[in-house]
Amino acid sequence: MFTWAFIIIEAVSAVALIFLVLLHSGRGGGISDLMGGSLGATAAGSTVVEKNLDRITVAMALVFTFATLTLDLRLQ
Repeated sequence: MFTWAFIIIEAVSAVALIFLVLLHSGRGGGISDLMGGSLGATAAGSTVVEKNLDRITVAMALVFTFATLTLDLRLQ
């Protein structure tokens, strides 16, 4: 029962992690430019948004890592 829960957590966190990484602005802008990221780049609030996006991405990476390690230990 818990194994299925961790499989679902891992799948959802993997998709969310892909989406969050794509939201980051790179050299070319990325998907965040399509959502208005470049329009407010000179505004003071854009750095706060980037910091929060970084924090959410790191948290989601930790959830994904935890779920992967837990599944590895449970399925051995």
